[in-house]
Amino acid sequence: MARCGKLPQVIGSSARLLRLLSLLSSRPSWTCAELAGRMEVTDRTVRRDVARLRELGYTVDSEAGPWGGYRLRAGSRVPPLILDDEEALAVAAGLREAAQSDAMGGDQAALSALLKLRQVLPRRIAERLGDLDDAFVSLPTADGPRIATGLLLELAVACRRGERARLSYVDAEGRATLRDVDPYRLVCAGRRWYFVARDVARGEWRTFRADRVDRLQPTGRPADLTDPPDPARLVSRNIANGPYPVTATVRLPLPLDEALRLVPATVGTHRPDGPGATLVDIGGPDPDGLARHLLGLGTPLRVLAPESVREALLHRTRTLLEAQQ
Repeated sequence: MARCGKLPQVIGSSARLLRLLSLLSSRPSWTCAELAGRMEVTDRTVRRDVARLRELGYTVDSEAGPWGGYRLRAGSRVPPLILDDEEALAVAAGLREAAQSDAMGGDQAALSALLKLRQVLPRRIAERLGDLDDAFVSLPTADGPRIATGLLLELAVACRRGERARLSYVDAEGRATLRDVDPYRLVCAGRRWYFVARDVARGEWRTFRADRVDRLQPTGRPADLTDPPDPARLVSRNIANGPYPVTATVRLPLPLDEALRLVPATVGTHRPDGPGATLVDIGGPDPDGLARHLLGLGTPLRVLAPESVREALLHRTRTLLEAQQ
């Protein structure tokens, strides 16, 4: 019973340490008397709490004398970060913007950090961030519409939860569909996010444009994640062979790694054809458009199929040769 009686004191001292750390982080230096006054404790308590912070890995420098004091210095470790309400809201808003753009060159990392931060934010701050989501309006980028960060976080949480969900989705034809899915991963390709999940009714892994997701509602049943695919490869293949009227199979006299540099995975689907060649499936609007794209690669190649693309490529090649005569 005596041990239980000390619990309020332990909680109080922990809260006091967080308060001290927040004060030390807010300006370059503090005197012991200033810290004691702000925290409403004695100088002796301040000195004891500073010693405890040092034990936890924080580098707190001290200077003796009437004008001396304490200064928090960056160390080699990364201790827990203490933010007040306004700072936490500003960081979350900044991460939300980074997750929707490539300004930081790593929107996957920004989304992951935002997800972790949102899970530990006090309710009052999370609600304010939600208010910002509702109030902000962004113009679509040249690469398509942007997805609300709240929905992006909802999809990310669903992937982590491992729970079957009911997906309300609008397909490429503008038709609203409702289906049960087993969430697996979020994949970023360019400026778009793709939601990888298993379509329960069809029994197959699918990719869904995240900006076309209307709603995702948990069902309470566990997800079946047996034999999951490589999510990045699945998205790349579906993008490359997306809603194109014509798809050509091309043989490049290059090993797989060089072929991938010439034709990115988001443009074509690759498979080795021996040690020094690669077969690539590329989609396009029509045979002539595909022929024009293939000529632009600037490398020897052979169109294996279809015949319409081969003929279009030969026609363009003859035209270029005749123009040089």
